[in-house]
Amino acid sequence: MTDYYIGLISGTSMDGIDAVLASFDEDTLQLHVTHSHAYPKKLRGQLQDAINDPAACTLDQLGTLDRWVGECFRDAALAVIEKSKMDKGVIAAIGSHGQTVRHQPNGDHPFSLQIGDAATISTGTGITTVADFRRADIAAGGQGAPLLPPFHDWLFRSRNAPCVVLNIGGIANITVLKPGDEPVIGFDTGPGNTLLDAWIREQRQLPHDDRGRWGKSGTVVEKLLTDLAADDYFSLAAPKSTGFEYFNLGWLRNYDIDDYDPADVQATLCELSAATICTAIKNSIPAMDDVYVCGGGVYNDDLLRRIRHNLPDSTVSSTEGVGLDPDWVEAAAFAWLAMRTTKNQSGNLPSVTGASRKVVLGAIHSP
Repeated sequence: MTDYYIGLISGTSMDGIDAVLASFDEDTLQLHVTHSHAYPKKLRGQLQDAINDPAACTLDQLGTLDRWVGECFRDAALAVIEKSKMDKGVIAAIGSHGQTVRHQPNGDHPFSLQIGDAATISTGTGITTVADFRRADIAAGGQGAPLLPPFHDWLFRSRNAPCVVLNIGGIANITVLKPGDEPVIGFDTGPGNTLLDAWIREQRQLPHDDRGRWGKSGTVVEKLLTDLAADDYFSLAAPKSTGFEYFNLGWLRNYDIDDYDPADVQATLCELSAATICTAIKNSIPAMDDVYVCGGGVYNDDLLRRIRHNLPDSTVSSTEGVGLDPDWVEAAAFAWLAMRTTKNQSGNLPSVTGASRKVVLGAIHSP
């Protein structure tokens, strides 16, 4: 009998939830249903306010957001079940990443906070729900991120190593899969879309730079690019992870960006993302034939053009070419992690996060 799993995630764009219904064989994945579930406009606004000014977010507000996001995740799971026409009794578990509102893995008391009340999801669907995937890795001394490399390793290594899987969300991260038994390398390279989205929201009141057209219209400011790329994060050794807590408009305003044409700033931010991604890849594996891209950044034509320019000896293509639509990689990963957790199997890679050992990830919430 085939077990089915639902995977749910909302990324740093905070525009809504990606949801999949998947099943897994020993080394293959099948996606049966996919679904995009938008956040209400009011909720998205309150989430963005909370991350942009965390000191002003009260405990009552955080609790309300936790419950509200959980209700949206519940509804996304129910929509997937309805689309599938399956009896929900065949669905073994839901893996819910939740909504990251704060990621601070390097403090005296490290943590990573994802909201989206899992009890609301499990009770509302009647299906066992796994959530809080990052906490166990952090408790074992890890960064709690990135969590996709074990899934990439499982899905891609046997067929395509050596290769790099590049996930471009708000933050970009890479998974470097080398041949044989060499350990997986994976870490956050720095900004992917987050600065591009923040800058165009401020300057043009648009949620994102559609296909990178605005950035393409500008000219890279070389001095600004050099100054931005000199940030210490880019030269840190892995394991490392970051988020919008660090790379945001506040960080950007440390530089004299108002001295430049806004379109030129956008072009420079796009080149920053591309250059730091490619430097990280080159430093991790000097000769690389294949780079497979997933996440929202796959639709930024200007960003991909710049990445290809910086990696002239590599083939840079979407994960769709190796059998997985780039829109659904993250949600599929959390369906896979839910499967691992419910079978009491580890879900982290110490070579990626820096944890002291492999651990089972997530907390299980029974309906």
